[in-house]
Amino acid sequence: MRIHIATDHAGLEFSTQLQHHLAAAGHEVVDHGPLEYDPLDDYPAFCIRAAQAVVRDQAAGIETLGVVFGGSGNGEQIAANKVVGVRAALAWSIATAELAREHNDANVIAIGARQHTFEEATTFIDRFIATPFSGEERHARRIAQLAAYEQDGTLQPDPRAAQQPDVLAADDSSFDPEAG
Repeated sequence: MRIHIATDHAGLEFSTQLQHHLAAAGHEVVDHGPLEYDPLDDYPAFCIRAAQAVVRDQAAGIETLGVVFGGSGNGEQIAANKVVGVRAALAWSIATAELAREHNDANVIAIGARQHTFEEATTFIDRFIATPFSGEERHARRIAQLAAYEQDGTLQPDPRAAQQPDVLAADDSSFDPEAG
């Protein structure tokens, strides 16, 4: 499997170790940066490029996933999720890594490199990579709803809308704005 990875300065050492770990497991690793330690670097471009590569590869039929990480993994997850077609999930346990793939068909995992030991994080990543999407109808339906919103803003109808009066359309002729 091809694995696209990206980080910032907080995860650079982790990135080097992870690349060796993934290559030893037989994966093709593509590093999207950074190339060197810079305590002032910015993760968005690195993570967005990795996420774009995941979407591009998946569209071409290449089996691929992404791994983004930084100090907490939060910003990296947000950056990756800006790419249409990416479902990036922040994992902090084996269960969250597994459920991200199994229920959400996540194609990018985000990890907080300062939140976990290397051994913990690689356990999450390995489980993420090894877990297939369940394909269950309810999960596929929900993912399709996310994709529809991402494409054109389509949302399922709000079940509360029929129950609530439209206060802006209500004719209240007793209101006098000058009376206060």
